[in-house]
Amino acid sequence: MWSLPEPMLAAPVADSALLPGWAAEVKWDGWRALLSLDAGRLVLVSRKGTDLVPYFPEVRSGAGQLPDATALDGELVVWDGGRLAFERLQSRLRRRGGRAVRAAQEWPAHFVAFDLLRHEATDTTSWPYRRRRAALEGLFAEHQLTAPWALCPSTTDPDTVREWLSGWTAVGLEGVVYKRLQDAYAPAVRGWRKYKVRETEDAVVGAYTGSAAAPRTLLLGRYDTGGRLRYVGRSTTLPQAAARDVAALLTPAAAGHPWTGWSFSAGWGSREKLQVTLVQPKLVVEVGVDVARDAGGRWRHPARWHRTRVDLSPADVPVFEPGPAD
Repeated sequence: MWSLPEPMLAAPVADSALLPGWAAEVKWDGWRALLSLDAGRLVLVSRKGTDLVPYFPEVRSGAGQLPDATALDGELVVWDGGRLAFERLQSRLRRRGGRAVRAAQEWPAHFVAFDLLRHEATDTTSWPYRRRRAALEGLFAEHQLTAPWALCPSTTDPDTVREWLSGWTAVGLEGVVYKRLQDAYAPAVRGWRKYKVRETEDAVVGAYTGSAAAPRTLLLGRYDTGGRLRYVGRSTTLPQAAARDVAALLTPAAAGHPWTGWSFSAGWGSREKLQVTLVQPKLVVEVGVDVARDAGGRWRHPARWHRTRVDLSPADVPVFEPGPAD
């Protein structure tokens, strides 16, 4: 019996240029998922092999639109108010049975297909991307697929890529994935490339992890319109030289720190709590962040260290902008 391969992977690149002989696809803020339909049996698994079928009944019911002996690679996404909402998607893993059905009605997921792994019982992973893409587009056209199915945009036009990167980030585009037109689908190989949109942002240091002499990471905040310091995210591990420089600029917290009594997660979706030391929220730093946000407006991925901004005060930092669920 045919089984799904390991997913093909992408290596990060710093340049967004679309090279000759390559195609570009939108990189969505969602969950990578592989799907197959064989003799009426649906398999839907995450990149790590987790069975996702019980959590997404709308995908299971939508499988009736697909021809048998089909396999797809793609991304599960959830829309909220015109933008992708990763936190809505993640919450789906806590709901099964009737709760999953209700969640599917309130926050329906879409499967955005970007590769065809099996077509009319033929394993297509050895086909070049150009041929797989044409067959995938043909599949959508011939069967007139509708929700929960969506076709990921693909282009060989550099101007279109620039348009995506300049205009689509507001709705949840994380970046672009590049695929060589003549390449086969190589399981577990980083043969694709990915460029993630990043911005530089200023934030106020409210706490740190690690030692006072050399902080490991910084916990960052911004003041809202009511004058409250809101947590926006955590930095990546500081370079040694930067850690020493930052340590000299931090002042131990005084009584009444706005984050007194708070606990901070070690990572997105993690139950592990960080050991943090509060400091007076006076130091401003510049960090690099991607476009992924949670429902509260916080940075979902760690912010990359850039530099201290001793020339700025907390009043110079942009006001915290809460998300729709904050």
